[in-house]
Amino acid sequence: MAAYDLTHYLLVAGVAWFLGYVLCRSWWANRKIIPEMPTWADMRREAMWSTLTVVIYGLIGAATIALVKAGWTRVYLNIDDFGWGWFWGSVAVAIFMHDTYFYWTHRLIHHPKLFRFFHSVHHESHNPSPWAAYCVSPGEAVIQAGIIPLVALTLPIHPLAFGLFWFLQVTIAVAGHTGYEFHAKWLMDSWLGKFFSTPTNHIQHHDSFKGNFGLYFNLWDRWMGTNHPDYEKRYREVVGR
Repeated sequence: MAAYDLTHYLLVAGVAWFLGYVLCRSWWANRKIIPEMPTWADMRREAMWSTLTVVIYGLIGAATIALVKAGWTRVYLNIDDFGWGWFWGSVAVAIFMHDTYFYWTHRLIHHPKLFRFFHSVHHESHNPSPWAAYCVSPGEAVIQAGIIPLVALTLPIHPLAFGLFWFLQVTIAVAGHTGYEFHAKWLMDSWLGKFFSTPTNHIQHHDSFKGNFGLYFNLWDRWMGTNHPDYEKRYREVVGR
């Protein structure tokens, strides 16, 4: 399980790093949210913690598979049991479940009494690279891996659908830490800008430690009033360069 997750992570983060920090570095410079580049020391630290996170995710994933084999989950193996419509629907539901889970657990571990024990490792990256997506403490890794058994125990889902959901999770997490804003200028003037989160949203979270707790969407932050007050202004500055 750890090797499976590591393959996903290395593929997505590696491609993002190569594009943004090697191949297209000069071409994309104006879209770098924080203009300076993270140091090699920062990226080594991020990679080290990420390796430990992959192991923890693998262990919890393996424990979840044991629950599946014991018949304690809602995972099913025959796609025809629920049909292709639900196959794709389950991916969407899992994403919305994860976005809710991530928002509230992320906000919780920002509490002053919990931050030092769970979340301070992640915020050592004030100017994160793609390798920061999994750069969390062991305690936070256990919390965030909790979505694996939660989905399996509560949602009828095929293993292939879960694999697709997990690949999208890795991709979105890495995208939020690339350090580049790749969305179009018009996004914030449309309903899409109110619905989806952006790399600017999450980099601002690292930069200021204020608000912006979501992962996939900007819904919970808008509903709960936890968007950084300058989020839209910061987005327009970056895409307007």
